Amino acid sequence: MSIRQFRPRGDRRRGISTNQTLILYGGFALSVFLQILYPLVHGQILLFITIATVYAGAVVMLVHAWLSYGARYAITFVILTFGISLGIELLGSKTGWPFGRYAYDASLGIQIDGVPLIVPFAWIMMAHPILVAARKVTQHWVFLFGGFGLMAWDLFLDPQMVAAHRWTWKVVGPHVPFQPEIPLSNAAGWLFAGMGLMAILHIALPKEHRKRGANTTLIDLALIWTWFSGVVGNLFFFHRTGVALFGGFVFAFVLIPYLFQARFGRPDDL
Repeated sequence: MSIRQFRPRGDRRRGISTNQTLILYGGFALSVFLQILYPLVHGQILLFITIATVYAGAVVMLVHAWLSYGARYAITFVILTFGISLGIELLGSKTGWPFGRYAYDASLGIQIDGVPLIVPFAWIMMAHPILVAARKVTQHWVFLFGGFGLMAWDLFLDPQMVAAHRWTWKVVGPHVPFQPEIPLSNAAGWLFAGMGLMAILHIALPKEHRKRGANTTLIDLALIWTWFSGVVGNLFFFHRTGVALFGGFVFAFVLIPYLFQARFGRPDDL
């Protein structure tokens, strides 16, 4: 009689090569380094770091998407996310729906009818880890969890960019808690626009990992860093305690269920 050790199916998936690992985590380290520099610099250097951070983050997430789920996933993801987010931003900047009245500053570079090219890449940077987290946590409510995740992420992003004059709002009615310069409609807009994007991505994108691909460790690190940097940055560098506590509390509803599922869930879950 022999005892066979059971290993879940997901544990048998082989990892990526050493060079791929260096590229992936080196890019992530660069993105984190740029974010650390953000509150320490001013002027044109700050603008360069702002733009470089978004593009570096987007590229890292696309590389992870490619290495984890394959070329079809990565290409479909970037086309859909870029196109949908650009369409939403064009609609929002022209009509005020769904976010409220806002306008982008010219300092963000090349624009497409008033929307900086960098903005859809910020959506790309945010959408991939949130989609992975949503698929890990739930099978039937990916769109809802994902939309909430994008809204929670923006609670850190928007006040930082408004303070740097990258865009401005016309606040009418209630505002986001501890963010008087940002209307509450922005949070609602992110929730509903995010739900729509996540629903489309969840339907359109493959759900299977590659047999030889990157695991979700980078996603773990990205989400933990988002929470940590948002809380610490607002507490000690931007001096916005309310943003730190409120944003940290809301984002915890994304981070904690994901980390719990990643630790205790089935290994072959997404």
